Amino acid sequence: MEVTAIDRTDPALAVTAVNVPPDAASQNRQVVQAVKALNAAEMFGQDNELEFQLDSATKRLVVRIVNRSTREVVSQVPPEYLLRMAEDLKST
Repeated sequence: MEVTAIDRTDPALAVTAVNVPPDAASQNRQVVQAVKALNAAEMFGQDNELEFQLDSATKRLVVRIVNRSTREVVSQVPPEYLLRMAEDLKST
């Protein structure tokens, strides 16, 4: 079971080198380990896993529960409609 931090197939997400303070890097590792533990324990069901992604339009963190086999989004926070509202508000 693998934790996917971002959608690596999204060409809109460019990879850049970022200097991350040691405290933040340690916290990031802890979050990744916690997500891996939750997915291994099947806390979201046998067929589902937790993912963190960055919404390409709003650059906001999105937490999703995704079906492992179909990749269908079962649940998402914040919901898609709120992300689109935030995107619309930025452009006005």
